[in-house]
Amino acid sequence: MAEQHSEKLRVVVHLAFAFDVGYEIDLDRGRELLAGESAALARRRRTPESIRYRPAPLRVAVDVSDLKLPDFGTVLSPTRGELSLFDFGAVSLTIQHAVLVSPDDLTRMAVELSHSAPLTESARKMLAPWIDRIRPIVENFEFSELSEEFVVFQLEEVEPGWLEAHDRWLAGLVRLESLQFSGEEVHEATRLHLCYSTNDLVVVDWAAAVVADRECGDTLQVLEFANVQLLEFRHIDDRLDDRLEAAYKQIRHRVQRRWSEMFSNPNAEAMRQVRELELEATSLFERADNALKLIGDQYLSRVYAMASARFHLVEWQQSIRGKLDTVGDVYDLLTQQASGRRLEGLEIIVILLIALEILLAIFRH
Repeated sequence: MAEQHSEKLRVVVHLAFAFDVGYEIDLDRGRELLAGESAALARRRRTPESIRYRPAPLRVAVDVSDLKLPDFGTVLSPTRGELSLFDFGAVSLTIQHAVLVSPDDLTRMAVELSHSAPLTESARKMLAPWIDRIRPIVENFEFSELSEEFVVFQLEEVEPGWLEAHDRWLAGLVRLESLQFSGEEVHEATRLHLCYSTNDLVVVDWAAAVVADRECGDTLQVLEFANVQLLEFRHIDDRLDDRLEAAYKQIRHRVQRRWSEMFSNPNAEAMRQVRELELEATSLFERADNALKLIGDQYLSRVYAMASARFHLVEWQQSIRGKLDTVGDVYDLLTQQASGRRLEGLEIIVILLIALEILLAIFRH
């Protein structure tokens, strides 16, 4: 372990920032506007054709030289940035920062990266001109305050048994902490890992991942997509909460009804909004959930499954589906209220007609 802490490591630090900008992005118009390219999933021989984006996101290189990153080690190459646009209204900024650094300094860098708010705000400001450029191709444009950040430390290939020999150090990297973890916490932090060969390794946790592999473009894209999915699920969940609360206020039972309500539907606007919300949220959820097709027990499917477990994507999916069911129930309730008012109005009309007929009969006699 002492030897490991004295040697320098070649590390590429990958930062991913996900933001939501609206309901949908027209990627065809974006390709012309930004001179970007639709980027299929990075492929190696082990990546089957069944695993692909649908549709592929639009990717364009961006200048990230103004973004201040933690200053550790020796920078090996200029820091690169790439902006990815997804059709379901999300954008992802990825940054690649290559350094020659000691393991201890890499841990210190990880700790600094755990304070993500200033860096995220800098990334948001840096993206502002790009967001203004794509505004015309975004439906229902709104640059959300929500964001998701994820860090990947890419190392060179490792020897068999390397995980077991360096598990405590790895736990600190993926947790972005420098604490002396207990054995149980070290096990939990490194529990979700995957080796395709004897010389590569992927360890995934909530805040960060470690990837030991020379060619890992496909793995990085899957982790980036899982981070974008988490943002979209949070965004949809929040919108459902806000709109449902507004709908509940509109349909709150009134003790005193106006006569006009007997012959009209005062909740017509609420019904329209709830129906639109159901269609919008369902469409957005399905597109975000199905944008990357991962079929079968392949390597990338397992990488995604690890990220999904760490990000609790299944729980977010269940929450959204439950709220969509609630939206349907609210719409049914509004429909029933409207039908009830119409029936009450018809009953009153019938009673008035009967009373009128009785009065006319009395006057005739």
